Amino acid sequence: MSKKRILRDIIGIFKDKASLLKANLSTKRGVSSIQVTVIRATTHSSTSPPRNHRIAAIISAGDHSLPAIYACIDAIMDRLHSTQNPYVALKCLFIFHNIMAKGSLLYKDHVSFFPASGGHNSLNLSGFYDKFDVETRQLSSWVRWYANVLERNMITSRTLGSYISPSSKLSINFDKIENHKGNNISFSNSVTEMESLVCMVEVICDAPESQYCQKIDLVHEIMILISEDYRSMQYHIMIRLIELSTRVSRLSYLDLSELILCLSRLEGCRKKLNELFIRRKNDLFWEMVSQKKMDMQKLKYEREKQGLLLWNVDENCDELNWSSQRFGGKIQQFLVAAS
Repeated sequence: MSKKRILRDIIGIFKDKASLLKANLSTKRGVSSIQVTVIRATTHSSTSPPRNHRIAAIISAGDHSLPAIYACIDAIMDRLHSTQNPYVALKCLFIFHNIMAKGSLLYKDHVSFFPASGGHNSLNLSGFYDKFDVETRQLSSWVRWYANVLERNMITSRTLGSYISPSSKLSINFDKIENHKGNNISFSNSVTEMESLVCMVEVICDAPESQYCQKIDLVHEIMILISEDYRSMQYHIMIRLIELSTRVSRLSYLDLSELILCLSRLEGCRKKLNELFIRRKNDLFWEMVSQKKMDMQKLKYEREKQGLLLWNVDENCDELNWSSQRFGGKIQQFLVAAS
């Protein structure tokens, strides 16, 4: 380890101690204790993820009242936006992700960023960059990517009307999903929802290429949490494809074209997803996507063929009408001349 790195780590430790001292001197004891918990969970000194009991303490603190929720969110956001250290930033984002997965509904509603609507909690980390060394530069790209994933998560959750991040590890039997006939499944706008789900998959596929960083404990735990989101998205996509298959014949030509495009984009993500989540390959999921896409393409082709046939019939009718009008006019001229 270089002297610069050692000096940087020592400075980070002093920064943490100064932040703890400032929080302890606060006259608002409730807010002070939350700030202390957040600082201890997001220290500069460790490359490991926050300990489970510290995350649990932050989540439970927000279950008591709205002021406690506001205090938790403010403490995390202040910590996130006041640091240039990628480890601290990733830990803050990791805590947010855990709240989105395990927090109460009230907690989730208030931690929602909703950047598309100009929400005041927007993470806004597109410019995050620590140029200290090669490692921090690589980790900075992970910070920017992870923030985009979480923001897209909240946008998609709002579109679906339910949260993507599962509260616990999903136990889904994908073999049995296809047995649903769609009788009890209904979505208000499956095309828009599919588009939003595919957009989130594409954001996940933008993960940085640096394999070294994935060996870091913190990044590894982040990928485990995102893999659970990906599994949840597979489930949401599959049940919507099943629901759509029951009424695909009633879809407009435009909706049909958009769905085919969405599924093509999704298939384009398969290779990168298999690289990111080796244990989440799920061939059954991809078989369904491919089959539903083929069914829709077949229906689209039949409609185009039928439309072309109707166009030809209309064109022939127009020619017949024009010919009959012309011929009828000549007969009328002959009769007038004969009389």
